[in-house]
Amino acid sequence: MMKLSRLMLAAVAVCGTSAVMAQSSVTIYGRVNTTVEHQKLGDNKATGLVNNRSRIGFKGVEDLGNGLKAGFVLEAGFNSDDGSGPLTFARQSEVNLSGNFGMVRLGNFYPESYYATSDYISMHNHETGSSSDVLYYDAAWFDGNGTGNKVAYRTPTFNNFWAEASVSLHEKANNPVVKVNKNAYDLAANYNNGPLSLGAGYSYWNSNYQAALRGLYTFGQFTVGAYYQRNKDDNAILGTGAGSRNNFRLSAMYVMNASEFHVNVGRANKWSNVSDSAATQWTLGYNYNLSKRTKIYTYYTRINSGKGMDYSSGAASFNSIKTGTNAGDNFSSFALGVRHNF
Repeated sequence: MMKLSRLMLAAVAVCGTSAVMAQSSVTIYGRVNTTVEHQKLGDNKATGLVNNRSRIGFKGVEDLGNGLKAGFVLEAGFNSDDGSGPLTFARQSEVNLSGNFGMVRLGNFYPESYYATSDYISMHNHETGSSSDVLYYDAAWFDGNGTGNKVAYRTPTFNNFWAEASVSLHEKANNPVVKVNKNAYDLAANYNNGPLSLGAGYSYWNSNYQAALRGLYTFGQFTVGAYYQRNKDDNAILGTGAGSRNNFRLSAMYVMNASEFHVNVGRANKWSNVSDSAATQWTLGYNYNLSKRTKIYTYYTRINSGKGMDYSSGAASFNSIKTGTNAGDNFSSFALGVRHNF
């Protein structure tokens, strides 16, 4: 009996050690974000419910010991206005290993250059819905399969600085729209020090590139941000090449208790090879935070574009108002919505 008791205690001790060295957890998270909107595209108008990139995700991490961790993220989008799907993990599906060396990521995920620049200063609704930044451009993302088949490395944080580099492998995929098999590359850098935050992003695919710089600064109840982007398009947008252009956006937020007042304006200069292709986009917004996870909000957004480039139809939510419109038609939307994070 004494030997049996000792063996049982030893077994319990071994199991306890294994549990400490390989602890794991899984979290369910998501966002339900829906607006009632009155939209106008050209002379066409429509009113209805709009889904603002609602999502559900699963993420987990396992502590492997000695500072090494394994993790995963699976994220699916769904339509909150009518409950439709399908629920596929097209938004994000990755597995990663992290430790003192940084992090290695494998799978499908959005470019970090986008999060380091455009998304970072979009404070009122974080690039969801009809007020999303339609002037930001990344050929590696939109036309070069820049979210999937990706291998990325993220550095540890050194003195408030970290960076990430990734390559999207083309795998000789048959793309019926852009029949060029080229890898896509993405670089991002972030620096955060108290009220000051800086970022930079660069992506490249098939002779097309974008390079952007971003800054954000908070003083008192005000936060101001801006980014500048330089684009070159040889063959992605129009097939023959739009050329080059400059693009920038300014944003500001004033916080008063649970209220947030937002304004932002973006300007895309004309593409060098496309006449009358400049555009301006601006948004006025108000958020009221009912809690840390739930807010009600309203905004008015507008896109004024030249007749050489179609920016507006990508912002419109209703197919009925896209019928019969032309490149250069202006777009506007007045929205009232609720967002809940979980």
